[in-house]
Amino acid sequence: MITKRKALHTMEPLDQTDRKILALLQTDGRLSGAEVGRRVGLSQPAASARILRLERQGIITGYRATVDPAAVGLNIHAVVRLRTTHAHLGAALQLAARTDEVTSTRRVTGEDCLILDVHCGDAGRLEQVVDSLARFGPVSTALVLRDYPDKPLMQYRPTGA
Repeated sequence: MITKRKALHTMEPLDQTDRKILALLQTDGRLSGAEVGRRVGLSQPAASARILRLERQGIITGYRATVDPAAVGLNIHAVVRLRTTHAHLGAALQLAARTDEVTSTRRVTGEDCLILDVHCGDAGRLEQVVDSLARFGPVSTALVLRDYPDKPLMQYRPTGA
């Protein structure tokens, strides 16, 4: 099991092969080392060694299954923005962490402090979640009409790379 941690500041730089491996695994984390190697032009042992190095460096932080929320009865997806004070931030983060319907939490700059993805089975439960967050400050809610696939992170090159 890979534990989530920050990438080491002294890590080896990523080359094009590492970037290709990362893009492949972000698209399909179940690819075998042999298949990854075939797609990037490496032997299975060489590809597996690179994957292990990327895991050890904290670049690959884990593998997971992606679940369709609607297929499990969570038909409402909302983005909730919370504006709070520094004094209430910790309590708001704790509430978000223990609320099952909150599937992601981002602390952001600007007028809002937190942006949360919320998946609920019905509007009544969304109302309860929003009301529980509103005790920490003004809340703004937007219903998501459609989700589009995420792009693999490693198809982009950071400036200077």
